[in-house]
Amino acid sequence: MAPTDLLLEYLPILLFIAIACVISVAAVLGSVLAGKQNPDPEKLSAYECGFDAFSDARSRFDVRFYLVTLLFIIFDLEIAFLFPWAVSLGEIGLFGFWSMVIFLGVLTVGFIYEWNKGALDWE
Repeated sequence: MAPTDLLLEYLPILLFIAIACVISVAAVLGSVLAGKQNPDPEKLSAYECGFDAFSDARSRFDVRFYLVTLLFIIFDLEIAFLFPWAVSLGEIGLFGFWSMVIFLGVLTVGFIYEWNKGALDWE
């Protein structure tokens, strides 16, 4: 195979990247041209979740913010594992079923531990 034939195989990918760049630049320029540019101090001020931003970015947060985040990630991953498992349950058989039961049991034990430690209580 000649080097030019090899480069021709990448032509659709390069074309796709070029079209994506043109569309994205056109979208940004279109929003700048069509949108009303009327900034005021209220629009330009920092805004964080319903209250004014902290004065210092290195201020301390309560550890419960991180615990809630970790719990969300754990249960989000649980759902991410449950969907493919449910779809392929007929094919993986009894071993796959009991593997997921053990997985869910470990997550349940972790959830009960977090609950007993008071990580879910918000004061």
